[in-house]
Amino acid sequence: MCVERQSDRIERAIRTLSAWLAGTLLFTSPLLTQATPEIQTWNTENGTRVLFVAAPEIPMIDVHLVFAAGSARDGGRSGLAALTAAMLSEGAGDWGADAIADRLDGVGAVLSTDVDRDMATVALRTLTRQPAFDTAIDTFATLIARPTFAPEALERVRQNRLVALRQEDESPRRVAQKALYRAVFGTHPYAADPSGTPESVADLRREELIAFHARHYVGSNAVLAIVGALDRAGAETLANRLVGGLPRGEPAAPLPEVPPLAEATLTAIDFPSSQTTVLAGQPGMRRGDPDYFALYVGNHILGGSGLISILMDEIREKRGLSYSTYSAFLPLAQPGPFLMSLQTRNDQAEQARSVMIDTLKRFIERGPTEAELMAAKKNITGGFPLKIASNSNIVQYLAVIGFYGLPLDYLERFRERIESVTVEQIRDAFARRLHPERLAIVMVGAPATGAPGDAGAAQVSLARGTP
Repeated sequence: MCVERQSDRIERAIRTLSAWLAGTLLFTSPLLTQATPEIQTWNTENGTRVLFVAAPEIPMIDVHLVFAAGSARDGGRSGLAALTAAMLSEGAGDWGADAIADRLDGVGAVLSTDVDRDMATVALRTLTRQPAFDTAIDTFATLIARPTFAPEALERVRQNRLVALRQEDESPRRVAQKALYRAVFGTHPYAADPSGTPESVADLRREELIAFHARHYVGSNAVLAIVGALDRAGAETLANRLVGGLPRGEPAAPLPEVPPLAEATLTAIDFPSSQTTVLAGQPGMRRGDPDYFALYVGNHILGGSGLISILMDEIREKRGLSYSTYSAFLPLAQPGPFLMSLQTRNDQAEQARSVMIDTLKRFIERGPTEAELMAAKKNITGGFPLKIASNSNIVQYLAVIGFYGLPLDYLERFRERIESVTVEQIRDAFARRLHPERLAIVMVGAPATGAPGDAGAAQVSLARGTP
């Protein structure tokens, strides 16, 4: 089944679901108005942790099943986790790819898979009316427990992946992102891109996918998030239907620690474009980090708040060096990256990079002003209700809370924790956690980007496509 056909079917299913809801619902979910949802949790008999929020007003169920089966578990076979997840809907039980798509499409259900460095996610949205509910749930349960990894389907998906990887090589931003992760994480499993490389994807064998699924798609290695029109008893029954076919298995081993960068590096990659992409980064923080809220609020001020951020003011508004620039912490099970990004004309790349790094240094030294902190708190807390305003928002939060072992009151106390952050806490956290003198910097653009860099930085010049 080609990628275009999958996309068409997903869009059609969404239209079917939306049209039915529009014709039957004349009210709004209480999740739009209540402060935070009540989270209930338990474990299934085969070890899956379940997090559930009841949303009875909308006759619909959202499910996210996440496994510790992200690309960090590839074991040197880059792209293995992503290809395994992609194959789930290509054949399972007695159904081929077309039969699976027809079953879901026929009842307006939407199923998707996704893989990042930490987790593999299988998501489902379906109506609770029959026969949609039973059809969607039975299909989902079969996909995760009994995928066939049919050879012909594997080759079709592999070829689609190889085309996508070649297209990524034509994107300077994707080239830069992949290079930055390699520079920041070195030999750690986080260094490899989840999508793999053309060489690794071409070399993956069916037997490897079967073994990866058998090891990682097990009950004790999973977290199940459910939001929808069920009571607790109904949710328990649903959970057992969804994951009851999985063996208990064993949870995945903890990932290795991420080592700090020992020195600054500058990687210049030749790319035939009029713009240079500049990325800078280093290991940042993990999920549940004690400095999380201080770093989160501080980064909102530095470069996470769009046009009103300090980076945008210094780089775009004052100097016109870039249309857009930002910074972000991307927390994972182990410290994920802190990164800064911009795109600029090739002849301005060195100046823009210098301003970006100098802005970070000043922020670490001085921290934000009280006025900046007050504005950031107002912006973050004011927008928070929209982040939990729908079932799909809530189920994503539940999956993260369950997978990373965050406290169940995470959503309830989010605004309180934001409001408690002080200027001193931000300054202290940034000073301890970020080290501008040891940043990994990647510049992708014309050969001029290889101009002299920071003193003391190890410099590498690469041709486009070099791993």
